[in-house]
Amino acid sequence: MATPREVRAKKKCCKSGPRCKKCPVVLKRLSIAGYAERTGKRTYVLDADVPKKAVKAARTKHAVVGQRSST
Repeated sequence: MATPREVRAKKKCCKSGPRCKKCPVVLKRLSIAGYAERTGKRTYVLDADVPKKAVKAARTKHAVVGQRSST
């Protein structure tokens, strides 16, 4: 099993499409969906098993990321 990794968000979102993986908006969307946990002002701990679909959905503009299934 892989370990969670700590990611530091960029200072400002560049609003490009699709958004980059270190964008604060993407990390906030992943934390709302339950795939990341905010540990500081700009740091997040991402789960090791974040699905590719969830990351892709969080990177699109006007995205709605589904909630994590509890299994």
